[in-house]
Amino acid sequence: MKKFLITFFIFICGLAGFALDKNVLPAENGTVETVQYTDIDAEQTKQDVTVKITSGMFKGQKVLLENMLTGNPAYDIMLSKGDRVVLHVEPNVEFVEDIDDVNFFISDIERVRGLYVFSLLFFALLLAIGQKKGFLSFLSIIATVGLIFFGMTPMILNGVSPILAALIVSVLSTVITVYLVGGFNYKSLSAILGTVLSLGLAAILSLLAVKISSLTGFAGEETMFLYTARPDLDFTGILSACMMLAALGAVMDTAVSIASTVNEIYQTDKNLSVKALFTSGMNVGKDVIGTMSNTLILVYLGSSLPLVLLSSNIDLNKFFNLNQVASEISSALIGSIAILVCVPITAIISAYLIKTRQKEDFRGFDL
Repeated sequence: MKKFLITFFIFICGLAGFALDKNVLPAENGTVETVQYTDIDAEQTKQDVTVKITSGMFKGQKVLLENMLTGNPAYDIMLSKGDRVVLHVEPNVEFVEDIDDVNFFISDIERVRGLYVFSLLFFALLLAIGQKKGFLSFLSIIATVGLIFFGMTPMILNGVSPILAALIVSVLSTVITVYLVGGFNYKSLSAILGTVLSLGLAAILSLLAVKISSLTGFAGEETMFLYTARPDLDFTGILSACMMLAALGAVMDTAVSIASTVNEIYQTDKNLSVKALFTSGMNVGKDVIGTMSNTLILVYLGSSLPLVLLSSNIDLNKFFNLNQVASEISSALIGSIAILVCVPITAIISAYLIKTRQKEDFRGFDL
């Protein structure tokens, strides 16, 4: 089965070449060599920047670009000599032959190098500490990211319901992750069923939250950018999908913890009844509930700290009725409810399957 899952992982990675929009304008990298300032007025300053292109067909050539500074740190890109930048490339003729046929604009600071450092550190620790399990976890992470970017994203952009797309991706991600890490057995099957059923409830609750709280789906600046590009999309559906994906990791973790505990208890004493195993799973689940729900709430609070700080400068009645605040709170609560429901669901499924089906031949499914 693991061979099949690894093959599927490679297939997901291969979707990248087909899922990417071929009409997206390319971007190139460059290095700032000189910066000169010109005051436009009391509020605006212009930077005349010489950039040496470091990638693409014009690698090694230099361009002189303008960079406007308005005094707003949310939008300004303050450049200095030696900075690495990302350049937006816009051809002004059909067939590009030389650099005069292209317009360059400074898009942003190049930040991906820092991401490489922390990614390398994360995966090094994952492999060093987790060893074989860590490597399989690495494969599951790549598969999940691939499913979201090259599976769910094209589905939504091509008219598939965001909730349906999120459910499909969540199920596939759960199956790949749990079977790769936990093996192909009834313990893993129990965790998968517990996760999927809990996420199904989360999907229903997300729809109710959108309806009851009149959530619009426009909870951030990036949503407005997306609306400008694709006003035809179902933004309330996308919000529901976000709630489901945000809860997936915590729910999966809870389900695996319960199923693994029940399995270990059964291996210790195989005379225990289904009821006794269920009770043991519930006892562990009660401990898991507190930490996992708290973790989920803290994730949302941490990512929404500016909103929390904003609450000190606005009437609380108005604050809690803001669309973005109500959306974040709904997401946290729905994720926590999914965790709570996951405990008894996974406990009863794992107790039944591990006790009554464990002796059956599960190898027939192995691929």
